[in-house]
Amino acid sequence: MDKHNLLLKAADITAMPGEKRIHFLNPNAVRINKSLGDAVGLTQIGVHIISVKPGHDTTEYHKHFYEEECIYILSGRGTAIIDDERYAVEPGDFLGFPRGITAHNIVNDSDELLQCLVMGQRLEHDVADYPDKNKRLYRNNGQWDLVDITDISEPQRIVLPAGED
Repeated sequence: MDKHNLLLKAADITAMPGEKRIHFLNPNAVRINKSLGDAVGLTQIGVHIISVKPGHDTTEYHKHFYEEECIYILSGRGTAIIDDERYAVEPGDFLGFPRGITAHNIVNDSDELLQCLVMGQRLEHDVADYPDKNKRLYRNNGQWDLVDITDISEPQRIVLPAGED
């Protein structure tokens, strides 16, 4: 990779057209995404500036079991939903979501554009729950399997005799 492509100047970021994305489980989660990380060749972490119009969600309410993510509010206002509790968020606020801890989402319930810097790991394997949809996503090397949480059975435990593996 050309070393000159590792720096995005503010003017370059402003000029990026962004990509409209709609969450596959939430048609109200509409955002314009500028992938800063992709633009400089990052593969292990996603770094995005997202813009969300009033009345829309940033994503579907979810929880990752293996990946961590964080959000920094650049401009606008909204409501963060963290484990079903609501918190007002505004410019300068930071939200961090360690793996396996809590479900979350942000809703733009204001009358202005919400812009956030969103960062998250890009592991080859992850499991994510979407509690409001009763869904669990298993992601493995690019394959996505979505199942109903209520259809997941407890794993069977196998006890091996001593000395066997």
